[in-house]
Amino acid sequence: MHASTSIQTAETQDLINLSTPHIQIKDLNVTIEGKRILKDINLSIPNNSITSIIGPSGCGKTTLLKTLNRLVDDTKGVEITGSVLVNGEDIYAKDAEVTHIRKKMGLLSQKPFPLPMSIFDNIAYGPRIHGERNKEVLKQIVERQLRNVGLWEEVKDRLESSASRLSIGQQQRLCLARGLAVQPEIILGDESTSALDPISTQTIENLLVELKKDYTIVLVTHILRQARRVSDHIIFVYAGEVVEFGRTEDVLLNPQNEITKQYVKGFIS
Repeated sequence: MHASTSIQTAETQDLINLSTPHIQIKDLNVTIEGKRILKDINLSIPNNSITSIIGPSGCGKTTLLKTLNRLVDDTKGVEITGSVLVNGEDIYAKDAEVTHIRKKMGLLSQKPFPLPMSIFDNIAYGPRIHGERNKEVLKQIVERQLRNVGLWEEVKDRLESSASRLSIGQQQRLCLARGLAVQPEIILGDESTSALDPISTQTIENLLVELKKDYTIVLVTHILRQARRVSDHIIFVYAGEVVEFGRTEDVLLNPQNEITKQYVKGFIS
């Protein structure tokens, strides 16, 4: 990491020491078709909190997020060195089982992608894949997760209707419920409200704040106002490096690095 951009404040060190690191990233480097996308990433992401990854377009935010569930593996010409530990388990170890890793991670994409099936079957899909066949258990899972995302009262009388008939905001909540149904440990969000109207955005944000008591949540967002509203901690990425990491109010209101200051003021986009 270059001295010109990297910084670890005292507040950051306190954060790492005082919080339980659910995810630890050590000496992570990602190269795609010969271009170095992530450079010497070292982070400890705490449990039961919302951490937002911010930075200008093309800085490596989404690539960093995708290393956490190994979706970056699917990128052509990718080379990865370093380690990512989830509860102490290195997900890049040679004997790591990718399906097991991804089960730990619920993913909310930029746009909702409900499966081409009923509302009920969307939620039941994951548990069925993992071997659950008991109809009563599946009913309980579906109701519990729809309640968790505030969708139960809106859809309880049309569970057999196609999920594609839901509004975009409802579809995004459905996708969140589908992810929660396989009992992940971590929720990842890749600009997951960018396609939503303001009311649906607020609904998703409120849900994430409520869910952090049970999950570790890592979000990519290009909206600083959103990062300020929902995040406990901020990771600022610039040109593939972690420039600053700390509590939200410290990074956004009192940044220690000149590049962070320029970004927060809107001079870098």
